Amino acid sequence: MKRTLLILLTTAGLCSAQPTITKAFNDPATGETANYLTVNGTPDNSATGANATFNNASLTLGSASPTTYSTPTSGEVTTFPGSTIKMVGSGNTIYYKQTASKLEITGLVTSDATLNLSVNNGTFISYPANNTYSETDQAQGTFTSPSASGLCKGTITIAADATGTLILGSSTYSNVLRIKSVQNFNLHLPNDTSFIFPIGSIINTSYSYYDNTHKFPLLTTIQTVINVPVAGINNQTTNAAQALNTSTLSTGDLAVKKEGLKIYPNPAQDFIEFKGTENYSTAKIYSLDGKLVKTSDVKAGKVQVSDLPSASYFIEVSGKDNKKPEASKFIKK
Repeated sequence: MKRTLLILLTTAGLCSAQPTITKAFNDPATGETANYLTVNGTPDNSATGANATFNNASLTLGSASPTTYSTPTSGEVTTFPGSTIKMVGSGNTIYYKQTASKLEITGLVTSDATLNLSVNNGTFISYPANNTYSETDQAQGTFTSPSASGLCKGTITIAADATGTLILGSSTYSNVLRIKSVQNFNLHLPNDTSFIFPIGSIINTSYSYYDNTHKFPLLTTIQTVINVPVAGINNQTTNAAQALNTSTLSTGDLAVKKEGLKIYPNPAQDFIEFKGTENYSTAKIYSLDGKLVKTSDVKAGKVQVSDLPSASYFIEVSGKDNKKPEASKFIKK
């Protein structure tokens, strides 16, 4: 992919609506790296509802804390059946199963405990998810830890609980959608197969802030509370937060340059046309994380986009006269 493709971080009129989280744009892929930074300070997730202001101006960004996605090994798939992709970041490993409509959790490995949801995978998110999104899913499997092991069963409740403006350090992001997820698991002894007498619990509460132009959340916070009295663990609480390094895309493959290519209509439904420049012959369309999704001939000054899923994209065009490629960003309705 040519490095001349533009990153248009602020294009007037392109981001006037709250984002919708879609499989086409937001589903992670093997080989990707999300360039996160640690967060110094305590995030404020108190704002709720529509047109909220998520004021985290007091937060500062720390060291690099990248999140990587890869294909699970055959041994990992045996341990966590159905897994198609593995995420490693912030000292944790999460195994997911990707389907046409969901991203499901098959396993979670932390320094404190391992949850294996092989009996009933838990939903991480269902696609598409917009500002009316809400669901509760059941999950079940086993847990292991240095102090105890046994069975686990519980619920995962996910909802878009707020929309508005995110102030993150010195940066401000408009049209932000926040997804709240509460994973609430009761822990049981191995022989309590009827799940009558819980011996403890694990509760993970996370908030993820999405906008229209970045594949991964701008800010993610998570609080984990573990309570296993028989093992001497009483409401052990850990908090973590990370922010996306928005100075580069997650692939690190594109350079920031001034917009040159003019296109219309934008948003587009069926075709894109070009303003003021002729002799384009080839168009390449990329998702915002840098993946090539379509190559097309330019016919009569147009490129067909009706076959693309609704999302934001980059379009790069080149001509017959060996001009340098030009690019712009557009929204497919």
